[in-house]
Amino acid sequence: MTSDTGVEAHAAAKERGIGREMSTGRAGDKLFVSAARGSGLIVLAIVAAIAVFLIWKAIPALRENEASFLTSEEWNPNANPAEFGIAQLAYGTIMSSLIAMVIATPIAIGIALFISFYAPRRLASGLGYIVDLLAAVPSIVYGLWGLIFLSEYMDDAGEFLSTLLGWIPLFSTDSPGRNSMFAAGVVLAIMILPIISSISREVFLQVPQANVEASLALGATRWEMIRMSVLPYGRSGMIGASMLGLGRALGETIAVAMVLTFVPGINWSILENGGNTFAANIANSFAEASETGRGALVASGLVLFVITLLVNMAARAVVARRKEFV
Repeated sequence: MTSDTGVEAHAAAKERGIGREMSTGRAGDKLFVSAARGSGLIVLAIVAAIAVFLIWKAIPALRENEASFLTSEEWNPNANPAEFGIAQLAYGTIMSSLIAMVIATPIAIGIALFISFYAPRRLASGLGYIVDLLAAVPSIVYGLWGLIFLSEYMDDAGEFLSTLLGWIPLFSTDSPGRNSMFAAGVVLAIMILPIISSISREVFLQVPQANVEASLALGATRWEMIRMSVLPYGRSGMIGASMLGLGRALGETIAVAMVLTFVPGINWSILENGGNTFAANIANSFAEASETGRGALVASGLVLFVITLLVNMAARAVVARRKEFV
């Protein structure tokens, strides 16, 4: 009887201990869920507050504007009456970012694949460190490099591209310049390349080793293994890395302002001098802007804010459609 009573008491104590642990775990889960939900709501509140502030500051300038804000290429908000539009700024921002993405994305993914699957371990470690270090270089350093060094070679590069691809309107020109949209795109590409490469490399390293070994065991070459096992698994991560780089390119200020020469109006050739972007225009014009001019700059910043949000939403939608590979 005593033995049975002791066993029952021990079992009851054990159940009480388990119950306390479960209740503590549930309390921790509830606290974590509440903290995560609160953090998400804070982020949404900050985004909404930024949007409200930009709209509030932009409305007075938009009321005084005598030109079409969306289609006009003129930017003269300090005149009387004020006339300004974002057509040239939108074109320059999107075009320079697209040039950067076309150049940087394949190179960055190639670097990430080389470091992850081809390079010896010691070399891969050093290269990975260098790529991560490039991501921390300030943008003004890239701008100075582009202005002092890269621009010296833009004439020859522009002539080569014009000769090779002159039948395409974007590359058609008789006078390629050093401070063109193409030069700004190259500088942006070098800036975003380490970001895309670093994130892609981390994604590739998360590929299940069993998938890699199974492909190699079935006789696949290293490239076939990458094509069948690595790239499908890391597609969502590569898209996310590319969109992060695109966001950096869209909002870059100093580097573009230093490299790109401002010429009024849209220049459809990316090899000729001239162009402007939202961020560069704000950096160059804010100090001398009147009250209406500052409101116009805030309005252009609102458009850039909306473009960035749309890009991020599109990226999230694409990534969500590839959840089977996560």
